[in-house]
Formats: sequence, C-alpha cells, structure tokens
Amino acid sequence: MPVSEHITIHSGNVTRAEIETAQGHRGGVVWLTGLSGSGKSTLARALERTLFGSGVRVAVLDGDNLRFGLNRDLGFSPADRQENLRRAAEVGGLLADAGLLVGTAFISPMATDRAQARAIVGADRFVEVFVHSDLQTCIDRDPKGLYRKALAGQIPQFTGVSAPYEAPEQPDLIVDTATQPVEVSVETVREHLRGAGFFTVDSL
Repeated sequence: MPVSEHITIHSGNVTRAEIETAQGHRGGVVWLTGLSGSGKSTLARALERTLFGSGVRVAVLDGDNLRFGLNRDLGFSPADRQENLRRAAEVGGLLADAGLLVGTAFISPMATDRAQARAIVGADRFVEVFVHSDLQTCIDRDPKGLYRKALAGQIPQFTGVSAPYEAPEQPDLIVDTATQPVEVSVETVREHLRGAGFFTVDSL
C-alpha cells in the first residue's frame, strides 16, 4: 500500500481495449529469468528487433540499465533486490497499460519475487520465460567477467555461485539457450505470444 492516504488513481480517457484494437496486439510483459550469462539481455533485444520489425510496439527493461537511473539508489542486499524487481514490474505494468509488449531481462532468482511481479502486472498479461542455460555454459561465456570475480570471492552473494537461483517450476515457457541459437529462441517466444492471443491480427 502507498505511504500516503491522500492519493487517487486517475484513469485515462483512452481504454486499453481501444489501444489494442488500434495497434493489433495486446500489451504485456515477457519476464525473462535465468542465470547471469544465460542470454536474457541478448534474447530481449533480439525479440525487440523482431517484433518491432513486424509493427509491434515494444520496449525492453534491462536490469543493468535500470540501475543506472530509476534504481540507482539500490544495492544488492536481498531487500534491495526485491525492491529492484518490484519497481521493474510496476514500470512494466504501466508500459503494458499503454499497449506495449515489454521484454525484461532480470536474473530474478527468487520465486516469490517473480510471483509478485506477475501479480503486479496481472496474470493475463504476464509471460514468465525461463531462459535456461546450465551453469558451466554461463561460466564459460562470462560476458561481463562476473563469474571470474565471483569464483575468486570478489563478489559476495553471486547468484549461481554463492547465492541460490530458484528455477521456475512451472514457467509459461522454457527456452534452452545453451543448445539453440537466439533466432530459434526468439521464434519460440513469438509463437508462444501468438498462441496466447497477444497478437490480435494475423499479420503479426
């Protein structure tokens, strides 16, 4: 609940249904979760390019990017990580209200945080995608050099090394980025969105 009692929610004059009818697709949040190095950001950006090329209004919320601005006041304690994801879900929900399909790239290791994100956005507009890659593959990729530092003890509480990752038990979709190219993962996500009714015209 908000801290202040003296606030009111203001609704827009353009309904979500009107927006979705005009643009030919529903707004929603594609929540990509997985270990560091599993390919979440790569997949989110590739999905953004593909959907945009088809005329879909898209946006990407990347964990690192948000920490340079909106979440620059947050560290990496459990409480800060939870707040980081709560804010991301709130922003994703607002963008979905405006009719955008939002791809997110967050490790989001705890099942409770992902459940909270789904509740904030709305279950009918939330697609949890487990970007699966085994730990050794992620360590071998190590695109940011974080595993090297974590294994050397330079980064405490690093997910997959010294902190747990609770893999989704029943995600909406699983893509195996250790074995399939990003183009296949993108098409897998796109087909899931189509099957779930996010595209309301056949051309998308």
